[in-house]
Amino acid sequence: MQLTYSSISNIFSIYRLIALPYLFLLYSCASHPVINPHLPEKGKAKKGYAVSVENIVPYLWYRIGMSDNSELGFRVGLPIYGSGIDYSRLLYKKKNKWDMLNLAWSLNPNYNLDATYYKFKTKKTETDFLKSRWIGFRMMSIQKGLTGGTSNRFGFLFGLQPSPRWGVEFGYFHDPSSLPITEIFNSKWDPLSDSDYDRFSKKPIKDESSGLPSEFSRMTGLSFSVFFDLDAPKKKK
Repeated sequence: MQLTYSSISNIFSIYRLIALPYLFLLYSCASHPVINPHLPEKGKAKKGYAVSVENIVPYLWYRIGMSDNSELGFRVGLPIYGSGIDYSRLLYKKKNKWDMLNLAWSLNPNYNLDATYYKFKTKKTETDFLKSRWIGFRMMSIQKGLTGGTSNRFGFLFGLQPSPRWGVEFGYFHDPSSLPITEIFNSKWDPLSDSDYDRFSKKPIKDESSGLPSEFSRMTGLSFSVFFDLDAPKKKK
């Protein structure tokens, strides 16, 4: 069987997406749920997989509508990290816009609790698919991280689902008690410097035993994921 240029291109695109978490493995150790970009429906289930900077390998996700206003989500990581459970509740709806509250728990080296307020907006395409985009404000708490400390973070995320088959979400969540917000983009910032020692010396950005980012690392607040819907209709040839 001959492979067309399009097939080869698609294969390489998939490999690049799968390889992405490996490239960032040493830089992020928290995880977050795959949100449903559309309104929940009672009894309607969705399933798929996702790749992200937070996990070593792709993880599976499953969502089920508990009612037309609420939804329950599950994630299973391989072998375990990235697993979690979450609950979404519709708060407001007007035409093609709605607000949603999501509460989530995730299992990973820096296991975390999330509370996220989402604002969604959809637009119908020529194929009647509802393209979705969203923004969210997230509060994230790591009760006991790799070094045994607690990190409370907040920040914004942005998401887009341009196709029934896939979507993307990215964001950053900052802990002001472990890093000055003015130093986020300063790669040379040293928490052990004379000027910052008293405030930040007890909040190491790396776990010495494993070498992984600690609960205080700025990279732990980084989130980027691409999710795929296995129930999406196949593209017509």
